[in-house]
Amino acid sequence: MNILRKSWKLALAAGLGSLLSFASHALTTEQAYAMAAADDSEQRALAINQAVLAPDAQADGGRLSAYLGALANDEVRVSQGKVYVMSGDAVTDPVTGQAAQLPADAEEVISNNYLRSVIDTAQAALALGSSDVQARRKAAEQLASEPDAGRLPLIEKALAAEQDGQVRALLERSQAASLLGSDEVQQRLKAVEQLSRQQTPETQLLLNQRLSEESDPGVQKAIKAALAGIAEGLAWGDRLGAIFSGISLGSVLLLAALGLAITYGLMGVINMAHGELIMIGAYATYLVQVAFQRWLPEAWFGWYLVVAVPVAFLASALVGAVLERGVIRFLYGRPLETLLATFGISLVLQQTVRSLFGAQNVGVENPVWMSGGIALLPNLTLPWNRIAIIVFAFAVLAGVAFMIARTRLGLFVRGVTQNRAMASCVGVNTARTDTYAFALGSGIAGLAGCALSQIGNVGPDLGQNYIVDSFLVVVLGGVGQLAGTVYAALGLGVLSKLLEGWTGAVLAKIAVLLFIVVFIQKRPQGIFALKGRSAET
Repeated sequence: MNILRKSWKLALAAGLGSLLSFASHALTTEQAYAMAAADDSEQRALAINQAVLAPDAQADGGRLSAYLGALANDEVRVSQGKVYVMSGDAVTDPVTGQAAQLPADAEEVISNNYLRSVIDTAQAALALGSSDVQARRKAAEQLASEPDAGRLPLIEKALAAEQDGQVRALLERSQAASLLGSDEVQQRLKAVEQLSRQQTPETQLLLNQRLSEESDPGVQKAIKAALAGIAEGLAWGDRLGAIFSGISLGSVLLLAALGLAITYGLMGVINMAHGELIMIGAYATYLVQVAFQRWLPEAWFGWYLVVAVPVAFLASALVGAVLERGVIRFLYGRPLETLLATFGISLVLQQTVRSLFGAQNVGVENPVWMSGGIALLPNLTLPWNRIAIIVFAFAVLAGVAFMIARTRLGLFVRGVTQNRAMASCVGVNTARTDTYAFALGSGIAGLAGCALSQIGNVGPDLGQNYIVDSFLVVVLGGVGQLAGTVYAALGLGVLSKLLEGWTGAVLAKIAVLLFIVVFIQKRPQGIFALKGRSAET
């Protein structure tokens, strides 16, 4: 079979001049019959390629493409030198497109997997003439993944007319990959040099495959040198990707821990329900999405996230205020009791969500402007949703810093944090400040839930994935210190992702935990120590 396939490819390449001069129509009766009723699969594949390589196939490829699709779906019948396409009960002539009568002796044409692969690639070749750049990119990707020396003239013709840089790069890769199988050493060396300039995982794979088959020592040496250069180029993409992933994870941890830094630092409350406040913000985002889908025009859907941000904040802040006034204010000064009480509240909140929304995860869609990403390197694409979350996290941080440093509430919070008794003596309502601060921290947790809904599913257990990491960030950064929270969140995020590349996710988690334990042993105050008289007591 391999010998036969090679023979028809050589025959196709040898007869290229006559194929390119073949004219009149993109699909003739003779072509259609040869593509369907040739004696074996190789001859049918040759007929398909001849039809695709015809000069006017690109200009009038719609009917040819439709016929190829019918062949792939086993919808073609042949009888006495003519072909028919059956779509349900309808019968048409693929050459004229008119309705036809199916003869009683018509035979079914069956395409095997090899022919379906040939048909798929042929349709991709036809799409190279499309006016839609996305269709051409998709076609060029398919041709690049299945190189074939018989299609070199078609690729060269498309290259001469192509203006899009991405499509040109794909076509050049397909051209070079096809030349790798040439019998001439110089052609193979030229192909290796061309592929070495495209430092992508795909070219690396192509060269590795060719290296195992290559017999010429000179070509082998060139391939090894090209692979070394490609590996070095891709390594930078991997390193930058790990750093970006670490910053992305750090921004998520920052959002999750920022509210906890306020509540834990101000009141010393070990709030085990903080993760459920994150969950409430995520479900609030989901409800806003559902409202936009059901009751507002479709064109407005992209704006649902703008509405969801304040809704998530208010929903979690309200639950936090109720939690503080109803339970926590009676337990100040008793950290063990607050831990147990808030743990029980977390279970209640989880079960409430399960009763209202079900135990299964719910999906929250990204707006169109957060879909896709920006490709910086061949193996490095930065998703827009991750970039948006990083920007959002630092915007929230800036807002919280401004509130703490420049507002009356922030002044009261700082005063109560440093010396609660003195703040009360000068007229600060510490109980009200506690409620406002706890509501603020809970609202920030809701913002974290809104952000997390854009990078994963929303479920009752969402917050449990971040509660431990949030406490680690707060303790490592320094209790009540926003700057320490930022350093700790970003540092742990980047460190975790860098270690994952060497040790795997589980060992990286253990290593980070050991690092935190050792660090706290050496510096119990965290990265930034609490300032004020209360720090000395």
